[in-house]
Amino acid sequence: MIFGQAIAWIFTGANWVTGPVALQRLLETLVTTGWSLLFIILIAFPLGVFIGHTGRGRTVAIFASNIARAVPTLGLLSLLVLLMGIGLVPVVIVLVVLGIPPLLAGVYAGVESVDRQTIDASRAVGMTELQIVGRVELPLALPLILGGLRATVLQVVATAVVASYFQSNGLGYLVTQGLASTDYVKMLAGAILIVALVLVLDGILAVVQRLVVPRGVSRGTADPAGSPRTGSRRSAGRTRMPVLQEGMQS
Repeated sequence: MIFGQAIAWIFTGANWVTGPVALQRLLETLVTTGWSLLFIILIAFPLGVFIGHTGRGRTVAIFASNIARAVPTLGLLSLLVLLMGIGLVPVVIVLVVLGIPPLLAGVYAGVESVDRQTIDASRAVGMTELQIVGRVELPLALPLILGGLRATVLQVVATAVVASYFQSNGLGYLVTQGLASTDYVKMLAGAILIVALVLVLDGILAVVQRLVVPRGVSRGTADPAGSPRTGSRRSAGRTRMPVLQEGMQS
């Protein structure tokens, strides 16, 4: 069975250090993904925070994101390869263009979803705009921000695999090389490694999301005892009211 042969190919140590050098292909994919994510975060994160906090430029950001999503990956990559030559730079540019929209949407949607009353209360106690962004909006927006980051990682890894068609590196090269040489075992093994990489990266980000998101944001507004915080404050207020009234009457 070809699937079993592909699994055996993956667990054959010689294929990771000699011949196709699967370990080198994996590292090349991670390097390409890492550089792309770095530039995506540097561009999309501050822009998304600005749009979500101020509400300015939202229409322009949505319009630009829709255009970026509509750009054909292979067409843009082919154009950049013709203009700049084969290498890492054109691939990273394409990955950045395609990876900005999901992260940008996650960041500004998360910041924008913060309750306006919470922000007004923060201003009322004297917090500056930077303090509101750093201490109020970003912690509350973390679930949507990390969700956008997870979608961005999946988009970048998938596109990086397609980009291997233009350069002889990355896990995608195992697929194209296997297809060119009719070695379908290697081709399927490369596809399995790509899927495994995506699942591992998404699992790591899911764990990070669970660890860094504040408990009250990720699990609702209930306290450890199970009673709502707002309800406990109201009940406490009701228990104090008769005491205050009795004091005023005496």
